Amino acid sequence: MKRIYIFISIILGIGAFSSCADFFEQESEDVLYAEREHLNNAVDTIYSVTGILQKLQALADRTILLGEVRGDLVSLTNQASSDLRDMANFNMGDDNMYNAPSDYYAVINNCNYFVAHVDTALKSNRNENIFMKEYAAVKAIRAWTYLQLVLNYGNVPFVTEPLLSREAAELAETGAKADLQTVCSYFINDLASIPERYNTEFPGYRKIEGQFASVESKLLFFPLSIVRGDLYLWRATVTGSKEDYRQAALNYYKYINERNGQNSAYPTDLSYIMWSVGSSTWQSITMRNMSSNYSESVGENAELISMIAGDSLRADGHYSELCNLFSSCEANNYKVSIEPSKRLMNISESQAYCHPSRDGFSWIYSPAGLTEHRSGDLRLSQVWSESFHRDNMTGERIETQEIGKWGFSDERTNKRISRNVHIYRRMMVYLRMAEALNMGGFPRMAYQILSQGLSNRSIQNKVIPYYMTEDKSDSLFIAQFDFNDTRYGVADVMDIVGQASANHNMMGIHSRGSGWTPFNEHYKLLNDTAMIPGPDPLQLVQEQQAYVDSLILNESALEFAFEGTRFYDIMRYALRQQNPGQTMAQIIGARLGEADRGSMAAVANKLADQRNWYLRWKGKIGY
Repeated sequence: MKRIYIFISIILGIGAFSSCADFFEQESEDVLYAEREHLNNAVDTIYSVTGILQKLQALADRTILLGEVRGDLVSLTNQASSDLRDMANFNMGDDNMYNAPSDYYAVINNCNYFVAHVDTALKSNRNENIFMKEYAAVKAIRAWTYLQLVLNYGNVPFVTEPLLSREAAELAETGAKADLQTVCSYFINDLASIPERYNTEFPGYRKIEGQFASVESKLLFFPLSIVRGDLYLWRATVTGSKEDYRQAALNYYKYINERNGQNSAYPTDLSYIMWSVGSSTWQSITMRNMSSNYSESVGENAELISMIAGDSLRADGHYSELCNLFSSCEANNYKVSIEPSKRLMNISESQAYCHPSRDGFSWIYSPAGLTEHRSGDLRLSQVWSESFHRDNMTGERIETQEIGKWGFSDERTNKRISRNVHIYRRMMVYLRMAEALNMGGFPRMAYQILSQGLSNRSIQNKVIPYYMTEDKSDSLFIAQFDFNDTRYGVADVMDIVGQASANHNMMGIHSRGSGWTPFNEHYKLLNDTAMIPGPDPLQLVQEQQAYVDSLILNESALEFAFEGTRFYDIMRYALRQQNPGQTMAQIIGARLGEADRGSMAAVANKLADQRNWYLRWKGKIGY
């Protein structure tokens, strides 16, 4: 018991930095540090890993808010705090509650300590490495945390050894700094040495009770393949490396291929929200499996991949406030701080919804001007609802909203199922794979993910014939993506209008909300029939890449609105353009709608300078 008590003190001491002082400064000079060389005890190891997960909780809400409030898909109400308002206006000062680099370094230093001290050589009586799962999981958490840190601050003190004294902390503050490319390169190399089997094998803690509200522990870890994919994707975005984009795509594919076991299937599934087939009154909607987006199940077909667990009670310390910011409830007097922006409504309404007939041979397009934001793509209407509440005392009518991704599960009791913050889900992996494939030289294959979905048959018929270069390098690369026809079946229109086929489990992501995309004449690949090699293959690829890149950016808005990815999606897109600052300013300047760009002029002018994309703190971090 004494050993456990001391070890908990170590974990909390190493991670607990004071946000009002230097971000490497320990809270106390009396912190206890381990004198033994290794963590070679199961109890020690579990406490260490759960200590890291606890520190990760402080980043949960901030990860979503920094990614969403600074983007173009939400705007703030008069209820929003000054800290949120400064975030939206790219004016976050040192005292902003969301500008606390110490919280990132609390996770990082705990991870550094664990990596330096865990005994990975210790073997069981079956000659298996006992703590390799924990070692791999902690390395993935460290890489993910550093990536979030550098994406938000741009230029960060870089430390990979544990800081165990005030002197070491002070040196680290003024020591080596790393930008995005440096961070990505370091962790690409750092994770490369971890055996392949740990891409999807996690510490076997089963359900964690108490502060993690009885959740499956595998959901609390970040798969190595996805983290590697993100690192390659970001490095490629900075350097323009086609090879890095291809490596990103392969890592995302590796997760898909191995998620449920070696050479298993993890299809997109036939999940959608559509106007009821055969109806043209635009009143009846059919939904299939869309609620799985928010489920915290861990089955073979589960949408959720990773999350940060939150406490169920505010007094516990890491209680997510996202629900109170996005959805009306008694706790916020039915007044929200964040609402969908005019820009998001415009993106959603601008989609051409393609409605097939009951026989599957003809189609029409839904009209503009439908109520409840049901013109165009239907995903926004699925997650956002508006109503009103009457004040019990005054009878005053109070306008309310619910954002389903952060809303209540029971309106009568105002009780949510979960306060956990979701980080990775299946559609993110598929859409980022599409992004990487597109910029890696394969816009047609990326478009296939958006429009119809992948199987070996669809790749062979609709992708490979268009990339028949003399040296066969392109077709050989594509051949690495094995969507075996016995495990993956691309849906046809009869799956939507008639009886779904049992072996059809893939569909284009755009069809999740915009009707049957293969019929959609307004959603076609640019220069669809042109082949490579052609008269100017490089120009063709570049034109298709630019077009598909814009499709992916829009699809990200439709699929991931309110989930905290938007600012970073725009950042990658902008960095690929000739004038990144101008692109960023143009997109975010439309947050309040084209007619109200003047209200966003100050923010747009600020974003024209790339240094203003990032946070700063006391001159110690950031540009």
